[in-house]
Amino acid sequence: MNILITGGAGYIGSVLAPMLLESGHEVTVLDNLMYGQTPLLDVCHNPRFQFVRGDARNEALVKKHTENKDVLIPLACLVGAPLCDKMPREAESINRDAIKLLLSLRKPGQKVLYPNTNSGYGIGQKDMYCTEDAPLTPISLYGKLKCEAEQAALEAGDSMVFRLATVFGISPRMRLDLLVNDFVYRAVNDGFVVLFEADFKRNYIHVRDVARVFMHGIVNFERMKGQAYNAGLSDANLSKRELCEEIQKQLPKFYFTEAKLREDPDKRNYIVSNEKIERTGFKPNVSLQEGIAELIKGYQIIKRNEFSNV
Repeated sequence: MNILITGGAGYIGSVLAPMLLESGHEVTVLDNLMYGQTPLLDVCHNPRFQFVRGDARNEALVKKHTENKDVLIPLACLVGAPLCDKMPREAESINRDAIKLLLSLRKPGQKVLYPNTNSGYGIGQKDMYCTEDAPLTPISLYGKLKCEAEQAALEAGDSMVFRLATVFGISPRMRLDLLVNDFVYRAVNDGFVVLFEADFKRNYIHVRDVARVFMHGIVNFERMKGQAYNAGLSDANLSKRELCEEIQKQLPKFYFTEAKLREDPDKRNYIVSNEKIERTGFKPNVSLQEGIAELIKGYQIIKRNEFSNV
């Protein structure tokens, strides 16, 4: 298929684009490279790869590059609550309005696979798994905008949504500000971390499995379209304390403690069911433990805190 990925040079896209190319698809990436990243140099030799340097809010540019595409994957996004709070107007225009623009410009039959975040579940319901039928009650601007874009995508038809768990793992466009990546970095380099709201839970998924879930959605589009799917590790609904305990198993000298003096600005707290997407035949390949081991290895290479969004 001929596929357009906006924001395809980011943390997820720089894993997804090579995977799609390896499967024989034609891939166009539209990205403004706002972080100065260069992760797609390795695929420039591929004649089925095209890179367009530009902004996903540029109507003329988006219209031109949606022509003749079979699949549209809008990854362009200001990711995370801190960045959206820092740049609220930009967040609205990129995370919501650019999605609506893409939907308005596409031709009949073009498939859209949209990545939401399961942070839309907010604080969840105590001791109850969030299924796709659970209410979306986002508590951050980031979560609200992503949920509004999800609604627009599903209402437009010929679309599906993945509500992604907190992503972790090594990517060519690395990010250190994601929770697992951050905690492992601190464990390797500082040897300790101070936890706020240590019992707040969330779900996790490796970045390569995120790429795989998009591949799965493309292959199974006709039977999966029109719906949202949670995508995460079913055995990894963990609190921050439990995550630290997993890290400590591989780095025994890692010390963590809880402080009551401050609050974490990220109040998300939920457990998630991934049963629906598992029934379609998808299961993640990379465990949390394998991802932690990978990160420990990667942090022998990454020594500077230059890979974050804020």
